[in-house]
Amino acid sequence: MLETSARLLALLGLLQSSAGWTGADLATRLDVSERTVRNDMTKLRDLGYPVESVRGPGGRYRLGTGGNLPPLLLDDEEAVAVAVGLRAATGIAGVAETSARALAKLDQVLPDHLRRKLAAVVDAMEAGPVNTDSNVPDPDVDAGTLQALATAIRDGQGVRADYRDEPIEVEPYRLVSWQRRWYLVARDPRTDTWTPLRVDWLRLKVPGGRPFRPAAPGFDLTEFVVREVARTGWAVHARLVIAASAEEVISRINPAVGTVEPIAPDRSVLVTGGDSLEVVAVWIGMLGLDFTVESPPELRDHLEILAKRYAAAVDLPNLAR
Repeated sequence: MLETSARLLALLGLLQSSAGWTGADLATRLDVSERTVRNDMTKLRDLGYPVESVRGPGGRYRLGTGGNLPPLLLDDEEAVAVAVGLRAATGIAGVAETSARALAKLDQVLPDHLRRKLAAVVDAMEAGPVNTDSNVPDPDVDAGTLQALATAIRDGQGVRADYRDEPIEVEPYRLVSWQRRWYLVARDPRTDTWTPLRVDWLRLKVPGGRPFRPAAPGFDLTEFVVREVARTGWAVHARLVIAASAEEVISRINPAVGTVEPIAPDRSVLVTGGDSLEVVAVWIGMLGLDFTVESPPELRDHLEILAKRYAAAVDLPNLAR
């Protein structure tokens, strides 16, 4: 016969594996009396498992909603962390479908209070394009901060915070994960301006801001984050006119390295950047399309040096004749 703790785990496993068991069947499986089974069911209920019993002929035991995981297995921050990881993974090729299924299962088995918190996080989140080439360390983001922002988005509650040591009060609309960082898309009601705020730079204040009625922004919030970070987040910013349609350019780049705007059927503008002129030059060369540099002038100078160097590299005697 199993010891009590081991027997309870075995009993829980049996309940998870089937929609219902009779007391006699469980007693046989566990090699105990039906009275012991009844006592063990009481212990599981005391631990928080929603064990249901159907009385009468053919009566059975089963786990109710929230029974596949113990209600206290995940505290609030742990539930948020799991939801964040699974939600972000739904945008990654190869694991997107599996992550979505896991997220749905998690929603089904969590207790009600955690399910509501998880729903707020999932509904508030979007994931931008993933750039797996980054070697920049991931900043620490407090799960409690993500939860508080998700709840404020759900409830239409303004946010008060210190942002890089400056006090702000904004209306939160969306949490967006991009370039391995979290951004809050928010509106400043005083100036009617929108901005992406780095979540790891936010220090929330209590109480929060004033309630607000969310308004349709009129643009895609995830694209807004990508565009604004692309415009401001690099050491070198470049604006290029590409001799190809926007669709052609988009098909050749990682969306995490720039934004594309059409200006004619066969011409488009690529706004991109990098940590140095050398990095930008490499990306442009890999594009495989004709282009003109609009800015910065330092990039034109750097490409001129490269052009002379490459020309000299192929100026062999047998090619010169």
